[in-house]
Amino acid sequence: MFTGIIEEMGAMRRISRQGQAMILTIGAKKILEDVHLGDSISVNGVCLTVVQYDESSITVDVMPETFRRTSLQKLHVGDPVNLERAMLAGGRFGGHIVQGHVDSTGVITERHPEENAVVFQVEPAEPSILRYMIPHGSITIDGISLTLVQVTEQRFTVSIIPHTLAQTVLQHKKAGDEVNLEADVLGKYMEKLLTHRTSGSGETARKQGALTEAFLAENGFI
Repeated sequence: MFTGIIEEMGAMRRISRQGQAMILTIGAKKILEDVHLGDSISVNGVCLTVVQYDESSITVDVMPETFRRTSLQKLHVGDPVNLERAMLAGGRFGGHIVQGHVDSTGVITERHPEENAVVFQVEPAEPSILRYMIPHGSITIDGISLTLVQVTEQRFTVSIIPHTLAQTVLQHKKAGDEVNLEADVLGKYMEKLLTHRTSGSGETARKQGALTEAFLAENGFI
């Protein structure tokens, strides 16, 4: 699990492709301080496993499912990437719960300054992800924990402060570029729970714990 607070920008050193499988070697510094084989590293918001490392880089595998669902397939040697190590149990929780499981890619449709900030407008490739977004809620873009400003039926906006812009790959992003998106996991679990609790009827619903009128009456709520 991650928090969406980027620790450093790494640089793509080598990309090996075989069909929809990839092996990425990424130059880094800070995340190498305590790296081990099998560690989880967020690369542009994608949770990947360290399979090899040396004093200046890590190597990770990208399986076909990850290739298909993320923007990693569009990386080139020399490209910067956002890097974050998995959260320490005793560390500060600076962002929000980030799994590194990308729900959809999105395209930046607009970027413009607003006083000391830069506003990004993003259109998800899978509009269904928008149902998990609320104004002033959380969204992860390329691994960065950000606060939603506006949410419509097709797009959403975020406002980026100078520090975040300077420390992440967003400084290089422009209209037309693709980004990885992960919705707030709390919303996804809530949807699943509510759907499960109200999906049955009669005895089946009662056994599943559905919130039915009969259940409310039986327990003295109505």
